Amino acid sequence: MSALLKIPSPEQIKRLPKALLHDHLDGGLRPQTMIDIAQEIGYTALPTHDPKALGQWFRDSCDSGSLVLYLETFDHTIALMQRREDIIRVARECVVDLARDGVVYAEVRGAPELFTRNGLTMSDVIEATIEGFRLGTQDAQGEGFSIRVTSILCGMRQNKLSQEVAELAVKYRDKGVVGFDIAGPEDGFPPSDQLETFEYLRRENAHFTIHAGEAYGLPSIWEAIQLCGAERLGHGVRITDDIDFNHTPARLGRLASYVRDRRIPLEMCPTSNVQTGAVASIAEHPIGKLSALRFRVTVNTDNRLMSGTSMTHEMSELVNAFDWNFQDLQRVTINALKSAFIPFEERLAIIEKIVKPAYAAISIEEK
Repeated sequence: MSALLKIPSPEQIKRLPKALLHDHLDGGLRPQTMIDIAQEIGYTALPTHDPKALGQWFRDSCDSGSLVLYLETFDHTIALMQRREDIIRVARECVVDLARDGVVYAEVRGAPELFTRNGLTMSDVIEATIEGFRLGTQDAQGEGFSIRVTSILCGMRQNKLSQEVAELAVKYRDKGVVGFDIAGPEDGFPPSDQLETFEYLRRENAHFTIHAGEAYGLPSIWEAIQLCGAERLGHGVRITDDIDFNHTPARLGRLASYVRDRRIPLEMCPTSNVQTGAVASIAEHPIGKLSALRFRVTVNTDNRLMSGTSMTHEMSELVNAFDWNFQDLQRVTINALKSAFIPFEERLAIIEKIVKPAYAAISIEEK
């Protein structure tokens, strides 16, 4: 049996190189950092100042099965990221935490409009985030890790600032920003509301992904792809609404076939999808079936604080649920790198020089 067909142990999964495309900066704060900042600025709304209990509170609050309630937990994290130094700290620690988990490439997203309550401009927020990523990369290198973290800028679909954010994504695209996204409530705010912004990005040859197919179904996915031109789909779990699994092989509808045939990446976030009610459980998550059908699925964390998760945890859950082996984990990792918003040569270098050699070495180890 090929070594890559073996089932990896949790310790081996931890050491595997990983690529992450869907992670929100304001959804990944360390509990102790939140407590520290809250004390400095006089923020009294945190439910507890015990780090372990605070982390558990976020996880429990997000296990409601409601995307609306899930999003309300961000009231705390956003309130604690209104100073330049705090944004830098959060971004810096984000890089270190990802590196310690084996992530070698990540695109971390955030909506700069959310962090301007106390006088920062959106440019200030972007520059603080990039500076934090730079410092975090240095910290990670000092610990012996190699990682590259880039930024995706989000416009909030319920607000009217997406065009301005998109223009900033273009302005900073050679300075650490690699793409654009729209986030926030999906139901009632279709991607086509931002059509002019996406047309602008296409004229500028700029990369963008769109949250679609999480809280709303096929119409959201269709608009994101066919009207707006999304290169990737944030979540995209509802593409299964266009697949009939009662037949062998499964029968794909027109939209599902298009997504698969065009190799449109799905930024899937298993734990988060369970929390928001998009799926009932990890075992029932469509990523298993979609991977078997050779959709370009990727594995992501979404919000590490709210989900109490990491890339290692997400991969371990999929190994346990679907008996995924080294080859399966390598496939979704390479899928992510193929779909990254950095130049082709840089993606290929990570795949050939880091991912494949590491998988080959770790998979032949004896447990």
